[in-house]
Amino acid sequence: MPIRLPRPVFDANAAAGGLGDLPEWDLSDLYAAPDAPEVARDLEWLGKACAGFAADYEGKLASLDAAAMLDCIHRYERIETVAGRIMSYAGLRYYQNTVDAARAKFMSDCQDKVTDFTTPLVFFSLEFNRIEDKAYETLFTANKDIGRYKPVFDRMRAMKPHQLSDELERFLHDQSTVGASAWNKLFDETMAGLEFAVDGEEEPLNLEATLNLLTEQERDRREAGARALANVFGDKVKLFARVHNTLAKEKEIEDRWRKMPTPQHGRHLANHVEPEVVEALRNAVVAAYPKLSHRYYRLKSKWMGLDKLQVWDRNAPLPIEMKKIVKWDEARTTVTSAYAAFSPDLAKLTEPFFDKGWIDAAVKPGKAPGAFAHPTVTEVHPYVMLNYLGKPRDVMTLAHELGHGVHQVLAAPQGEMLASTPLTLAETASVFGEMLTFRKLLAQAQDQNERKVLLAGKVEDMINTVVRQIAFYDFECKLHAARKEGELTPEDINALWMSIQGESLGDAFEFMDGYESFWSYIPHFVHSPFYVYAYAFGDGLVNALYAVYEEGLPGFEEKYFEMLKAGGSKHHKDLLAPFGLDASDPKFWDKGLSMIAGMIDELEAMEG
Repeated sequence: MPIRLPRPVFDANAAAGGLGDLPEWDLSDLYAAPDAPEVARDLEWLGKACAGFAADYEGKLASLDAAAMLDCIHRYERIETVAGRIMSYAGLRYYQNTVDAARAKFMSDCQDKVTDFTTPLVFFSLEFNRIEDKAYETLFTANKDIGRYKPVFDRMRAMKPHQLSDELERFLHDQSTVGASAWNKLFDETMAGLEFAVDGEEEPLNLEATLNLLTEQERDRREAGARALANVFGDKVKLFARVHNTLAKEKEIEDRWRKMPTPQHGRHLANHVEPEVVEALRNAVVAAYPKLSHRYYRLKSKWMGLDKLQVWDRNAPLPIEMKKIVKWDEARTTVTSAYAAFSPDLAKLTEPFFDKGWIDAAVKPGKAPGAFAHPTVTEVHPYVMLNYLGKPRDVMTLAHELGHGVHQVLAAPQGEMLASTPLTLAETASVFGEMLTFRKLLAQAQDQNERKVLLAGKVEDMINTVVRQIAFYDFECKLHAARKEGELTPEDINALWMSIQGESLGDAFEFMDGYESFWSYIPHFVHSPFYVYAYAFGDGLVNALYAVYEEGLPGFEEKYFEMLKAGGSKHHKDLLAPFGLDASDPKFWDKGLSMIAGMIDELEAMEG
């Protein structure tokens, strides 16, 4: 089916049901327009800078002293900044309207040029990793200016056992635009162009609006949304199976050449986290399924007067919950006041997001679904994308993404190579921001029913973040293991998906026909294999961190800000040590999970 272009006229505020003046991005802090002279200028500079860098340093890295190596690193960092600025602008414009052919072309053209220009730089990490260990240690202990970059190169050297020949690495770099990134783009454009014919709706809905129906008060509307999703996913399942088969096989081939011990290993290396820490997290969560999701959903089925929950009941509001639309100004006040109660400085950091065009909030035709905070480059600022529809959960999404944004702002002074936080710690500020917002709302609850609704909503969010994401991780592990044995049919992938549903959600559920293909729309499986455990890692970490905060650890606020400012310059052990926490201790995860169990205990007590 051809992708329909967006209608020429679209009133975002009218479509959003009068939510107020929803902000849109002002991308001019990156570039004024695709044809702005600065874009051509920076592309021209990038081409010359990359060629000059290779000419000056290829074959010579091992001979550089500390001062010369520091100059080399600074030049490399500047190249990363300019390339990142170009691709951030092209990518953000594309995500505003993924079915606009001109935006897609601009992004592809930029990607092609940046890839071509940076091919001569492939030598850098390969040659760097060939520096002898003793010389490497001497180099990075010469002075504090070069020493601050050591965490970056420690992570780079972790890939040393897995790097290929220079020629092969250049080949992989060159063909990347027609490899995984091309399949990612096909997935994104297909998803953005899907239309769902929902019973009771006059016009077809896009993915975001259809998923939104699953949180409606009226059960028949939730069911209609779920069945529309199942119909379209079922119709497209062969395409989505092809995307997953191809990407999983491509990953298996590259992992095999790189001698990666498991499909997950590359993600662990990128996250700077030990495989046994992730395994401890995974095992702790799976062991807790019965006392978390299984127990909660039995409670929910009782509240809803149902013998069994259907998939369209999983995120349903409670029957006692009043239907509420939260206007944009109210959402802003709720989140910023919660941040301010913890720290006025934290709230102040959110102001430019609202006032300077750093947020794109409205649901619009062709706009990418979901939400994210993009750090762009450290000399500019982050941009937050939402699809805001005024649901209470959308307020929590705003709190979450602003947490990311604030984290990125605080880490930016580290510079381009050190600011980026490994995924396992990248969720810290976002989940902490959600927790601050939730606790403020809970403290303001007027009666037991309001408290019950808030607690239930938070438990569901935490189950979605911890239980669901670890279940997703298990699904990916099964998918990649099965693909190694051969091509997977859509039915094969469906079966893998269903094999983890009952285990993770429990016996309170029945699963409708068609639910077996719901794996197909989850973008993380396509864009970032094994990313999903980072959500559970972040939630467990923040639960433990918040417990320390509530216990009144002296200097908590200052220590928290220092942790965020560190960006990617420290290992998780070093970042958590000031709080008396250690993620490598298996008991650490039980501490976080017990917070969720405690909330379910309180909900059960309300039944008495």
